Amino acid sequence: MKAVLVRQFGPVDEARLEELPSLVPGKGEVVVNLHAAEVNFPDILVMEGNYQKKPPLPFSPGKAGAGVVSAVGEGVTRLSVEDRVAVQVEYGAYAEQLCTSAVDCFKMPAAMPFDVAAALGLVYQTAHFALLERARMQPGDRVLVLGASGGVGSAAVQLAKALGAGTVIGGVKGERNAELARAAGCVETIDLEMDNLRDGLRDAIRLATDGHGVDVVIDPVGGQVTDAALRAMAWSGRLVVIGFAAGSIPTIKANYLLVKNIAVTGLQWSDYRERFPEWVERVQLEIFDLWSTGRLAPQVSDSMPLAHFADALNRLKTGSAHGKIILVP
Repeated sequence: MKAVLVRQFGPVDEARLEELPSLVPGKGEVVVNLHAAEVNFPDILVMEGNYQKKPPLPFSPGKAGAGVVSAVGEGVTRLSVEDRVAVQVEYGAYAEQLCTSAVDCFKMPAAMPFDVAAALGLVYQTAHFALLERARMQPGDRVLVLGASGGVGSAAVQLAKALGAGTVIGGVKGERNAELARAAGCVETIDLEMDNLRDGLRDAIRLATDGHGVDVVIDPVGGQVTDAALRAMAWSGRLVVIGFAAGSIPTIKANYLLVKNIAVTGLQWSDYRERFPEWVERVQLEIFDLWSTGRLAPQVSDSMPLAHFADALNRLKTGSAHGKIILVP
């Protein structure tokens, strides 16, 4: 079977598509013949060696995909050969086959295409846990999603609306990204490239919320955007730190937290997958149900052959990807 292989940490272009032996499941494992793999920004960090968890070399990147179970290991009873499943893993999805624990696999609805199942993976899980578990979002809350045109951002916008948020506002850069954020469900977008972002974002949020401010901020961006977003929050607001796509880690000014009773929390979603797999499964089935009832629709913009993985990742890194990219083994 073919797989993208990283033999040393570095630029994504240094990885190669290689021929490897077919996989055999161990106890509690299954082998999935993958039909789709989700391309995510953390994949770049993993390949470069800049992610918080470094896989042992060599490895195949890729944290989410979908396919058909081709073999089951000893003790596996919840899955059978020919089951159509989505998979959530730490790495390994940029390949024709993936061997993983059975608990990392989730049966897909019968009508769901493989590219949709892959796209409803990591970013939607992250957004769901950010909104409900970490931010404790309540129906009617005013929500600001930073990076609202990106993977996690777009998922957070859609989920916030589907789960009963009031006003959902997107923080974006550029008109093309604003269009994508509005297509995902933002009632309003704010340009994060404005002059004097520190005051300007606060003023724009006040205008959009009739002076209330936002109750929830989903922040995969970091940098100076985080500081500006804190100033735009309502009393007892909750900000969830997911990542630092802007390239710098912000310093939180504690006086904001004190004056407005603001809570700032972080999310490392993979910890939930490892500690509470049953919880993750419940969330994934809820995400699938929301798709089945027409309340979620991942914005898949391109499907590319697995051999074009470097092009897909570079488009993501430079910000030229508009919507979710899926690799097809």
